[in-house]
Amino acid sequence: MAAFLALIVATFMLTNSLEFHRGRPYSGGLRSLAGKCGREGLGRARASFSRHSWQRNKDLVGKAVEQRSPPTFDDAFTSELEQLFEWRRDVRSFKEDPIDPKIMEKLFYHAMLAPSVGNSQPWRFVVVNDPEKRAKIVDNFKRANKDALEAYEGERKKSYAQLKLGGLEKAPVHLAVFCDPDPKTGHGLGRRTMPEALQYSCIAAIQQLALSARALNIGVGWFTIVFPEEFNDILEVPSEWNLVTHLAIGYPDEDDVEPYLEKVGWQERLQNSEFILNR
Repeated sequence: MAAFLALIVATFMLTNSLEFHRGRPYSGGLRSLAGKCGREGLGRARASFSRHSWQRNKDLVGKAVEQRSPPTFDDAFTSELEQLFEWRRDVRSFKEDPIDPKIMEKLFYHAMLAPSVGNSQPWRFVVVNDPEKRAKIVDNFKRANKDALEAYEGERKKSYAQLKLGGLEKAPVHLAVFCDPDPKTGHGLGRRTMPEALQYSCIAAIQQLALSARALNIGVGWFTIVFPEEFNDILEVPSEWNLVTHLAIGYPDEDDVEPYLEKVGWQERLQNSEFILNR
């Protein structure tokens, strides 16, 4: 009986481990098992399990190793990955269709798989649902956009005035991304001389979210034409957090492989060789 219970405990432990690594902490665990077996039976199972090595349960271990082994990416995958990179766009025109919360969970999961300096995970995602707060953010953008327009002169000013840089009103999801400038996580590793690496980490997470969204036919617009110092008060977050960007997320009105600013003649894409140096 003890050996049988030990096998059950091993199964629960392995399931818990696998679910955790998939980003879904298992909530049942040994507590539910205790209710079925009783405390004494569970105690005997634990004791028996500790006396037996994982070798006796190598079938379970083998399954875990198989699921944790590195994948092999073939040519077809790498080709599709390149298409994903090419078709990622900064979207400014959205449909009002809502995004399933489960899809948003997936996007957050992919975003937070991003590397971060010292594994500090300094990103702070704030989903803006409150209509009043969203309206204040839209107003913030409009004021900043008007201020930016006045900084240009001549033909460039005319070109700027014609750019479609909005989209916040119709986007079903508003997401403000902040960076904690001094997180306890990571214990300062890698940022003593380059504290800006924390912001770089957040940008890596944003890019992963954007690519994941594009793979699900969802568009993401990065809004940096804002007055960032107002966001902490609007969203009632710690004053020391730094706004990295504000994202508009939703299903795009249209897809285009050509970047919008390139298509309207604001800035063409230069040759890669112009940015690569050899020393």
